[in-house]
Amino acid sequence: QVQLVESGGGLVQAGDSLRLSCAASGGTFTSYVMGWFRQAPGKEREFVGGISRNGGSTYYTDSVKGRFTISRDNTKKTVALQMNSLKPEDTAVYYCAARNTLAVLSSARGYDYWGQGTQVTVSS
Repeated sequence: QVQLVESGGGLVQAGDSLRLSCAASGGTFTSYVMGWFRQAPGKEREFVGGISRNGGSTYYTDSVKGRFTISRDNTKKTVALQMNSLKPEDTAVYYCAARNTLAVLSSARGYDYWGQGTQVTVSS
């Protein structure tokens, strides 16, 4: 079993950048594909992006392509979400999630472990 803790959220202005980090403990980190999700008030949790177990493949939802970058450091057991050119519509609680399999999925139901979330607020 793996425990996940996100950090790095905050209040920024539109156009700013923010870097979220997710630290894992327990389990074998390299066994897990990692995903980032977000949930805005009154909306369902949505897939932001994901990264394969060795970090060689990344996937993003269309609305963040070219602005967000996911990376992982298997030695440090961390995964990061670099967010550039932030927009007010990026405001949400951001969660990292782990899935003990090969494939990165865009459905939240496919993930076994979740962090507690970190708030990102982008003002216009």
